[in-house]
Amino acid sequence: MYIIVVGGGRVGYYLAKALLDEGHEVLVLEKNAEVTEHICNQLGSVCLRGDGCEVTTLADAGTGRADMLIAVTGDDEDNLVACQVAKHKFNVPRTIARITNPQNEGIFKKLGIDVTVSSTDVILEHIEEEVPTHPLTRLLTLREKDLEIVEIKIPADSPAIGKQIKELLLPQRSTLALLIRKKQKPRLPRADTVLQAEDQIIAVTPPESKESLQTALRGSGTSLP
Repeated sequence: MYIIVVGGGRVGYYLAKALLDEGHEVLVLEKNAEVTEHICNQLGSVCLRGDGCEVTTLADAGTGRADMLIAVTGDDEDNLVACQVAKHKFNVPRTIARITNPQNEGIFKKLGIDVTVSSTDVILEHIEEEVPTHPLTRLLTLREKDLEIVEIKIPADSPAIGKQIKELLLPQRSTLALLIRKKQKPRLPRADTVLQAEDQIIAVTPPESKESLQTALRGSGTSLP
């Protein structure tokens, strides 16, 4: 794949290095001359000096044949503009944008950015994984389908304990995809599977249904992050 990375900072540098190691064709766009020279010295002639938000720079980079553009500068606005120009001017099939402010995620999605990556959210989710009482952890967002993959742990006081899955009032479009139980291999839950305390459930659900899904599996009285 031909992948353009906008932004040659630490994230852009290590991302480009990893993509090159995987055998992809990579070009980094970076405005700073010293950073551009450093990347070329370290990785070869894979960095072009220029503003990844400008049409002329993207044209010089051969964006018209790119399979993907990833914007990872430290400025959310620049990342948004670079992705929009790539998608609407050069018809790049896939655009990915780094966002610093998680509140910008909805705006990026409405404006057609395929994938957003929030470093703040990633760190928070790793912290949440270390808290055993945390009610729900988001594992992955499927933006094109408007779905999320989440993990929910069944507490000892859940009203779902002892019930078959078919008896639960699950929200529409929410599916229990995997059951993880202590001392047993993970398995696909069936309609007649009976839930137990401490079960871990991997589920697929629309974002707006997380609250209802959590209530069905854990009971009321808990709040989402």
